[in-house]
Amino acid sequence: MRIIAAMDIMDGACVRLAQGDYSRKTVYDSDPLDVAKEMEEHGIKYLHMVDLDGAREGKIRNHTVLDAIVSNTGLKVDFSGGIRSDNDLRTVFSCGASQVTCGSIAVTKPALFLQWLQEYGPERIILGADFRQRKVATGGWLAESDSDIISFLQGYRKEGVIYAMCTDIEKDGMLDGPSFDIYREIVAIEGLSLIASGGITSAADIMTLRDAGCEGAIIGKAIYEGKISLKELAALC
Repeated sequence: MRIIAAMDIMDGACVRLAQGDYSRKTVYDSDPLDVAKEMEEHGIKYLHMVDLDGAREGKIRNHTVLDAIVSNTGLKVDFSGGIRSDNDLRTVFSCGASQVTCGSIAVTKPALFLQWLQEYGPERIILGADFRQRKVATGGWLAESDSDIISFLQGYRKEGVIYAMCTDIEKDGMLDGPSFDIYREIVAIEGLSLIASGGITSAADIMTLRDAGCEGAIIGKAIYEGKISLKELAALC
């Protein structure tokens, strides 16, 4: 299982939100590149970067941070947040992203998402399917759809999606453990590789997700709050 560090960017700084609430923001570091370099020094190979400004505004805003990290580290970066157009996607890939996670567009413009999936390949396009009480959320978690998370994922698996990144919004940033039960439901979808996110607090949580069959696990606030040290993650990596 891949261990993936999370980095949420707002106004060029590393921040974390609680349950996706933009008013409940904590700033952890003003220099994302320094944070990325420290992660790499401890053996982290994968980074999930979220452009929170882009997610809220519907257009990528922090791609220069992506460019700086890719240019100055060996991290493989998955970028998400605000990708709504062909130009946004081209910009993100030109800045060096290895993969992109597309969530809102898969709900609001499924034909465009499927076009990207075909053009760039399912290895580079991750389906973002974040949910609250089993309903898929969009627009930086500010809006909720009527789509059930399992049905939504099953539908896109039939269209060729192989990677899905899922976050239980009510768990995100709360440091009280992941939604193991629903992640086990998702892992049971044949041919779908799950990257689990939200609520991971300990090495034991990571091991449980691995044993459940997750392809990847994203750790964010637990790193910044010192609940899981980079030394511990280095050992797991």
